[in-house]
Amino acid sequence: MMKITAYHTSVFRSGQDLVKFIVRYVPQLQEKDILVVSSKLICLWKECAVPAGSARQKEQLIRTHSQAALKTKLAWLTIKNGMVMTNAGLDESNADGKFLLLPDDLYACAHELRQKLQRCYRVKKLGIIITDSMILPLRAGVIGAAVAYSGFEGVRDERGKKDLFGRALKTTLVNTADALAAAAALTMGERNERQPLCRVEQAPVKFVNKTDRTEIIYPPEQDLYAPLFKAAGLKIRRK
Repeated sequence: MMKITAYHTSVFRSGQDLVKFIVRYVPQLQEKDILVVSSKLICLWKECAVPAGSARQKEQLIRTHSQAALKTKLAWLTIKNGMVMTNAGLDESNADGKFLLLPDDLYACAHELRQKLQRCYRVKKLGIIITDSMILPLRAGVIGAAVAYSGFEGVRDERGKKDLFGRALKTTLVNTADALAAAAALTMGERNERQPLCRVEQAPVKFVNKTDRTEIIYPPEQDLYAPLFKAAGLKIRRK
């Protein structure tokens, strides 16, 4: 049975050694564990923070760090790294007067962290998830999502397999990365809990040495919400 454990820590500061920080607060990681790490830690680890300034500066940062941006009543609706998110991932909460920006290559961060932790904990099969808060269409509240991951397959393909009554599934893909991120984020909290690290044991995933970062990205033109993007005038710039 899957087990999820969040860890209470001190406040992580910009430029700190994230590996030493994790080893200090996570007593053990075993084979086939997944460590979930808040994106805030990654931003601070890679020193992707700037002093918070004017609304104009914030808008410029959001536009620069996104593939598409549309201003709405509550926030900027943006697309970054193939994901729909608010404000291109720019974060001001629990940021101590700074704008926290997501690193350009979060998958490289996840891979680097995984390799270092494999050596520290002496494990071969280890997963890493970098999680951030997302908003689902027509749903109140935020939910955790995987902005990057490493060490396991993030999507399970069920197409062609039979359902309970023998009917072949035609379109079913199971998003295991985001499902695990959501479960972990619920345990970690969103306010002042100071639980930015979470260990997931016995997760139902397939561990791999090389992560396919494209497996979880769905073609925009085939997406369920494509008509809404088009109607809203949200134009996606190709990278």
